[in-house]
Amino acid sequence: MLLIGTHISTAGGLHKVFKRAELLKCEAIQIFTRNQLQWNSKELSSEEIKNFKDAFMISTVSKVISHASYLINLSGEKNIRIKSEHALEQEILRCELLGINEVVLHPGFALGLPKTIAINKIAESLQRIIDTFKNTNITILLETTSGQGSVIGSDFSELASIHRLLNFSPRIGFCIDTCHIFAAGYDIRTVTGYNDVTSLLISKLGLENIKCWHLNDSLNELGSGKDRHASLGVGKIGLTPFEILMQDKRFNSLPAILETPKENNGDIRNLAILRKSKFIKK
Repeated sequence: MLLIGTHISTAGGLHKVFKRAELLKCEAIQIFTRNQLQWNSKELSSEEIKNFKDAFMISTVSKVISHASYLINLSGEKNIRIKSEHALEQEILRCELLGINEVVLHPGFALGLPKTIAINKIAESLQRIIDTFKNTNITILLETTSGQGSVIGSDFSELASIHRLLNFSPRIGFCIDTCHIFAAGYDIRTVTGYNDVTSLLISKLGLENIKCWHLNDSLNELGSGKDRHASLGVGKIGLTPFEILMQDKRFNSLPAILETPKENNGDIRNLAILRKSKFIKK
C-alpha cells in the first residue's frame, strides 16, 4: 500500500518535522529544507544535520521527500538558468547531508521559447547536475504540472521527452500530482478515467520511474490549467480516484503526500479519508 503523509512545516528547526508528523501518524512526509521563495540559503550546521538524522532514525516516519525551490526554471534565460542550476545543486547537497534520497522539482517554463527548445534546455541542465553528483544516490523527481502559462510537464509526453534526452537515467523519476494532471485535462474522476490515465502514465513514463504521488483535489474544472489545490472530496475531482489509488498495488510502498489546505484541521481530515480508503473492501 502507499505510504500516506503530508507536507510538514520545518518551523523552529528541520528536526521538528518528525514530532509533527508522528502526531498525524504519517508514514511519509515532504518538506522544504530551505526557504523555497529565496535563491540563497544558509548552509546547514553540523548540529542541524545531526539533530535531523537522529530524529529521523528513531521516528516512525519511513520516508522523507524534499521539494526544491519554486524559483527554479531550468529553461529560463541565462542568469535565471545559472541561478536555477545552483539552487538545485544546493538542494541536492542539503539532501545528501540530511539523508534524504529524493527531490521533487517543477521542470520549468518555456517563457516564449518553443517547448521543444525549453525541453532540451531542461535536459541539458539536468545532465550537468547528474554528472556533477554522479556519486550520490539522490533521484530528481520531475513533477507533473497543471498547464498554466508556458509550464513544461502538463503533457506526460513532455516529461517522457526529458527522460529520453537523458538516456532514461535512473537518477530521474516522476512525481504525479492529481490536481495538476486534472487541471491539465486528464480526467481521473471515474474508475474508467482513472484506469485510462494511469495506464497512459505508465506507458509514457514507466511504472518503475513513478516514485511519488501528490494527492490534491482541484478547486477548478477539468482542463482549467490552474494549479489550485482543494481538500479531498471538496473540489472538482471527488473521492473516487483517491479511493482507487489507495488500493492500487502497482504503486505499493510509494509516498502519497497531501498538499491540501491545512486550516480547520485539514491534515487530520484528509489523512483520515486516505486511511479509510486503504481498507475499503472491494
